[in-house]
Amino acid sequence: MRFELAVLPGDGVGPEVVAEAVKVLQAVGRRSGHEFVLHYGDIGGAAIDKHGVSLTKDTLKMCKRCHAVLLGAVGGPKWDDPLAKVRPEDGLLEIRKGLGLFANLRPVKVLPMLIDSTSLKPEVIRGVDMVMVRELTGGLYFGKPKRQWRTSKGRRAVDSMTYSEAEIERIIRAGYELARTRRRKLTSVDKANVLESSRLWRQIAIELSPDYSDVELEHQLVDACAMRLIQSPSQFDVIVTENTFGDILTDEASMLAGSLGMLPSASIAGIPQAGKRIFGLYEPIHGSAPRRAGQNMANPIATILSGAMMLRYSLGLAAEADKVETAINSVLEDGYRTYDIMSEGMKKMGTREMGELIASKIA
Repeated sequence: MRFELAVLPGDGVGPEVVAEAVKVLQAVGRRSGHEFVLHYGDIGGAAIDKHGVSLTKDTLKMCKRCHAVLLGAVGGPKWDDPLAKVRPEDGLLEIRKGLGLFANLRPVKVLPMLIDSTSLKPEVIRGVDMVMVRELTGGLYFGKPKRQWRTSKGRRAVDSMTYSEAEIERIIRAGYELARTRRRKLTSVDKANVLESSRLWRQIAIELSPDYSDVELEHQLVDACAMRLIQSPSQFDVIVTENTFGDILTDEASMLAGSLGMLPSASIAGIPQAGKRIFGLYEPIHGSAPRRAGQNMANPIATILSGAMMLRYSLGLAAEADKVETAINSVLEDGYRTYDIMSEGMKKMGTREMGELIASKIA
């Protein structure tokens, strides 16, 4: 089959890790008989330098014409001026809105061969395998009013956490559907003891539960969830939550795996269901790491795993996604490591070498 893919390398180590993900995708294409046609564009600081904006209309149009988008990372000290009218991160918000990406999926899985790579006790993180589903287009980050002003008693500011029933329903359904493909347990995270928007969130989660009688639903206050992620993270299967809570909890959960360089993500424009292709944008959760750029150091595995998620969710190639994940596990089991997951007795590899090894293992 032929697939059109938009590739946005971005800034810092983005181009380096994306190059290795592309290398692995090309290996998948050769082994499985698929053709991946790549269309390159700029985003973030790279786009600002070339076009004066963090995302051009032409790049957005190109993405809309493709089956999926693979993105590296954006940002860096070069564009950090707080007075700047355009920032690299603006491109991320624009592309999410422009492509209708409302659900962010972050799998967090602790691989047995990397169990000593984290700062937590092995008995705490052993068996961790969860997916966090974060609502991406509502809540505090987008609600109105949102402003800052001066009064006779000093400065004040307001942000509004607003959600509609439709916004909540679609993200919770995404959580339910994912749980159906896994261990059939959904944890809905809110702050229903304080917030009206969270009370609506919990009501809708309960109202939808008869449609998913095969999935166990539990409710968790966000502060309690934050504690459980450290105390007993293996208890979670799928967690679904709103934008701000999800932003914080997903970063906390990422530390369970020991390195940001191991964790992929998907931002999708539909509810995931078995056998259904959904448009999405796929990227590692780590940033642009400008100090590592150009040094052949960055771990490409998160980006390669993001490519595997793209194969599974947007291209309908679940078997090929499994092959990518198997190849990664094989390389790690053979003792190869990048600097961020390096331990005594292992063989240290660079970005390019790790990508080449994984590509060579595609069956």
